[in-house]
Amino acid sequence: MKIAIAGTGYVGLSLATLLSQNNEVVALDIIPEKVRMINEFISPIQDEYIEKFFAEAKAGNKNLNLTATLDYKAALKGAKFVVISTPTNYDDERNFFDTSSVEDIIEKTLKYGDKGVTMVIKSTIPVGYINSIRKKYGIENIFFSPEFLREGKALYDNLYPSRIIVGANTEAAKEFANLLLDACEKKDAPVIFMDSTEAEAVKLFANTYLALRVAYFNELDTYAATKGLNTKNIIDGVSLDPRIGSHYNNPSFGYGGYCLPKDTKQLLANYKDVPQNLIEAIVKSNTTRKHFIADDILKQNPDVVGIYRLTMKSDSDNFRASAIQDVIKFIKTEGKSVLIYEPSLNEPEFNDCPVTSDLTSFKETSSIIVANRLTDDLKDVKQKVYTRDLFSRD
Repeated sequence: MKIAIAGTGYVGLSLATLLSQNNEVVALDIIPEKVRMINEFISPIQDEYIEKFFAEAKAGNKNLNLTATLDYKAALKGAKFVVISTPTNYDDERNFFDTSSVEDIIEKTLKYGDKGVTMVIKSTIPVGYINSIRKKYGIENIFFSPEFLREGKALYDNLYPSRIIVGANTEAAKEFANLLLDACEKKDAPVIFMDSTEAEAVKLFANTYLALRVAYFNELDTYAATKGLNTKNIIDGVSLDPRIGSHYNNPSFGYGGYCLPKDTKQLLANYKDVPQNLIEAIVKSNTTRKHFIADDILKQNPDVVGIYRLTMKSDSDNFRASAIQDVIKFIKTEGKSVLIYEPSLNEPEFNDCPVTSDLTSFKETSSIIVANRLTDDLKDVKQKVYTRDLFSRD
């Protein structure tokens, strides 16, 4: 069948690649360069498995029925499913998700799509959004299906899903779940059907729990550093409890990326009329941690603060909402010079800070090198490196 996928970020492109193994998939985007690259089987994002699948398709060793277009009508006409994976951003001033890109695709689908087409929203949305959209447009053929993907490993996580959640229990919902199951490698992945409002809540609560894990071990690290204790010994002792485990326990500068910052804030906004203490604390804890990191760096009174990478983690080219950006802002308010090493950025400046791709020069110029995660690139200047990374992962 024909499936249209609107948006070719981590979610959209990984789904497009996954489903194009068995179906005709048309990926819709508004950026001409991304469309060109996808049509040439060149991944516009850094993702190991997408790059692998594209390389095999380009060599003729894998059949991917995937094309990309800028043309809404060409993408949407004849599609049985329209998957919406456009970006939604949380507006801090107005305390709500900006879902205008999602509604644009809904309106375009109603205009160009076939009668009876089913829309599946994969973008992150607030709890209750699908119900409001059904009322606004007078439609029923739309539901939410959350994704649970890691940056840089999005296609892998689609091939081996921890679970598939579909926010409806209709024939179309079951058909969509089967499309995902048929295309993935993990055929016994749990499939759960529920109301879309419950599925929306699953997404926000899952990501807020992950943010809680990050915040918890970061606050443990802040305590240990303040009291002169060995953070690693404490984390090892805590994490060996099987009820706690050793995942998401590596200290960092804070949580960031596409989902955790906006999802935690949206969940807090959804708690407007519900008693809570914990959700608000998770949101505030992230800011507190970044202030602690900045203050800890400033205590060393460096002349030039070198920032090693803006990206959130290894194997990712994304630095959207990365924690280091706020750390830079806090450092700059104290009048310190900041130099950024970011080879993926083709700009001479980032937020009024000079950017270099010359690693040797960066190491020589920086008085201190701030790195959220340690890499082999920094081994020769280890004495200059400031990090809270204990396990070289996550």
